[in-house]
Amino acid sequence: MSALPNCPACQSEFTYEDGSLYVCPECAHEWSKDGAAATEAEEARVVRDANGNLLQDGDSVTVIKDLKVKGSSLVVKVGTKVKNIRLVDGDHDIDCKIDGIGQMGLKSEFVKKA
Repeated sequence: MSALPNCPACQSEFTYEDGSLYVCPECAHEWSKDGAAATEAEEARVVRDANGNLLQDGDSVTVIKDLKVKGSSLVVKVGTKVKNIRLVDGDHDIDCKIDGIGQMGLKSEFVKKA
């Protein structure tokens, strides 16, 4: 059995080969077999809104769907404008503060750039 390298991101030993890449099933990190360091452009995270526009830290967005706030009876209504967003890693890739609700995370698929 050939020894595959551990994942450089999470140190998982369960990596596998996929064409010319190694893939980690635990954190979904992919890297080149030849060991070349990834460029900064490859590592940069790209977050797009529902219309495909590129989002950046500090942008303003508008909610395009009523969103229930988990754990409460509050709802973020369609058309709610959110200012000064912050992009983060994870399932909910936007951190923001919404007036009347407070700090929360949003998915980029439910917002459009204002």
